[in-house]
Amino acid sequence: MSGQLKEVRNRIKSVTSTQQITKAMKMVSAAKLRRAQDAIVQMRPYAQKLQEMLSNIVSSVSGDMEMPLAEERTAERILMIPVTSDRGLCGAYNTNVIKMTRAVIAEKYAAQDAKGNVTILPIGKKGYEFFVRNNFKVVDNYWGLFSDLSFENVREAAVFAQQAFLNKEYDRVEIVYSQFKNAATQMFVSEPYLPIPRVQNEEGNNQNADFIFEPSKETLLTELMPKILNTQVYKAVLDANASEHGARMTAMDKASENANELLRSLKISYNRARQAAITTELTEIVSGAAALQG
Repeated sequence: MSGQLKEVRNRIKSVTSTQQITKAMKMVSAAKLRRAQDAIVQMRPYAQKLQEMLSNIVSSVSGDMEMPLAEERTAERILMIPVTSDRGLCGAYNTNVIKMTRAVIAEKYAAQDAKGNVTILPIGKKGYEFFVRNNFKVVDNYWGLFSDLSFENVREAAVFAQQAFLNKEYDRVEIVYSQFKNAATQMFVSEPYLPIPRVQNEEGNNQNADFIFEPSKETLLTELMPKILNTQVYKAVLDANASEHGARMTAMDKASENANELLRSLKISYNRARQAAITTELTEIVSGAAALQG
């Protein structure tokens, strides 16, 4: 009986220690989430408006003007950019990004994948480890961006994708990431990155927007296109960063609640075992006393 009591005491001590860790991680994630949330909330309207403007301009420009980054080609070689986290303990966050990446490949690029023409450019250690482990073709230069998250570092990955598209190494580029809604909600999406998507009207034709260009269209597009595309990748990474901290905070909160339930159950078991031990000792004492009297 004493062995059983000791085992339950050890389990209570172990769960209590784990609960202290999960509570501390929840507090750290909450602090990081506030900063990450501020960054994406300030960035998102700017990035979305720039992307909308770029798509409208590309759609309205006549066919006689060359726009290499908007060139539609047969999708033979594909580059996927999944954005995961560097660390785990954030629930199903990383798993969902990876699952969506694989689902997009299976649904849209199965033929290219069968030929070995799908390449992964992972941002985040967890995605990098998964795709390397599963023998995907991987660009391994940019997976560590979260160790020093800045626009300049993210821009390097964006420029690589743009240059590879211009060199016709890839015909399609897509970004898979989690759009941050709130701490408990993330929306996992796959967005076309290159060629630059065009806005279409209800008839399926390219929508013409009325723009006045100053300076010329050529100068503006040459300068604007790469910068807006860099901003789009940075927005996706900021979204993913906020989503990661929100997912981790929620996961650690649930873990702390589960630890509370487990502690309650263990304490009940401990008290029952203790009462049984006391009852057994009393019975032995009474039986011994009765034997002596007899």
